[in-house]
Amino acid sequence: MITVKTFTFNAYSENTYVLYDETLECVIIDPGMYEGYEQNELTAFIKQENLKPVLLLNTHCHLDHVFGNKFVFDTYGLKPKFHKGELQVLEAVPSYAPSMGFGKYEVSPLPDEFFPETGAVTFGDSILELIFAPGHSPAHLCFYSKADAALIGGDVLFYGSIGRTDLPGGDHQQLIQNISSKLFVLPDETKVYPGHGPATTIGFEKQHNPFF
Repeated sequence: MITVKTFTFNAYSENTYVLYDETLECVIIDPGMYEGYEQNELTAFIKQENLKPVLLLNTHCHLDHVFGNKFVFDTYGLKPKFHKGELQVLEAVPSYAPSMGFGKYEVSPLPDEFFPETGAVTFGDSILELIFAPGHSPAHLCFYSKADAALIGGDVLFYGSIGRTDLPGGDHQQLIQNISSKLFVLPDETKVYPGHGPATTIGFEKQHNPFF
């Protein structure tokens, strides 16, 4: 069974997730740590729970979701994994981060391998299925644990809202279509852990999300 630990980091109040199971292997998803005290908060939790980080995953590569990639690599030796369609997004971060007020952004390492659009990633005794849901960004992935009815959704679906689509590579119609055809087909009780804001469920959003 997967335990999900949520941290909220950086000026964008981005949700960083650590997932772990009874084997104590863990996955770090979308590390948003920018300040030193945020880095300390993450490492203190991992040490306190005696976890072993084995994977670094990015749902997508906007700056607020990759601030901590370099730190995780330096600390745990993990390179990020994401879909190749996000590479351009990641490589653009150093050119615009300073103008957004993030002058000390540390450039992320690049993946050794990329995720396909479908498939799964495993850690410990757990399986995360890949759900390809672009629209907020060009090649956004969500990570779904069927056994735990949990979805790490990134910036696709929020509590009462959806991801913004006005950034480069965004596409409103594509996002709506992917949420309808790929997320809303999941069981209603599926808990959605978004990239910003509180968690929600698929059933709640199908009933109450004003975009649908």
